[in-house]
Amino acid sequence: MQQTPYEQIGGEAGVRLLARRMYEAMDILPQAAACRAIHPPDMSRAEEKFFEYMTGWLGGPPLYTSKYGHPMLRRRHLHAPIGPEEREGWLLCFATAWAEVAAKAPARDFVMRKVVELAHHMQNTDGRQADAGCGHGGDGHGHGACHGAHSGR
Repeated sequence: MQQTPYEQIGGEAGVRLLARRMYEAMDILPQAAACRAIHPPDMSRAEEKFFEYMTGWLGGPPLYTSKYGHPMLRRRHLHAPIGPEEREGWLLCFATAWAEVAAKAPARDFVMRKVVELAHHMQNTDGRQADAGCGHGGDGHGHGACHGAHSGR
C-alpha cells in the first residue's frame, strides 16, 4: 500500500515542522516581504490553521474541515491583495520549508506542482494596487493572503 504524503513526511510532526519552517521563512526572507506585510504581526494563528489544513490536504486527519468546514480558500483570502509579488514570496517560503521536510518523500515534486497551481489560482490582483496596501494589516482570523497556496483536493 502506498503511503500518503502526510505519512511520507512523518505525519503530524512533519506537518508541524513544515508550518513552522514556512512561517519562519516568511519572517526572514527579503523576497517574502510583500507576503509578510499582509499578515498580522503575530502569525501563530495563521501557522496553526495552515498546519490543520495541510494535515488533511496531505492525507492525514481532516483537522481543518472538522473545525471550519469547506476551506473556500480563494474566498477566505479575498480581503487581502494577492499579486505576483505576494504569490511568489509565499511560494518561496513554502518551497524552502517543503524542501527540508519532504527531501526524501516520493510525492515531493507532485505536491509542489499542486501547490504552485493553487498559488496561481489564489492570486486576486495584478499587483498594481499593492502599493496602496490592503488596509487590513491582517484581520486577525489567521488567513493572511499568501497563506493560501493549498490545493482543494
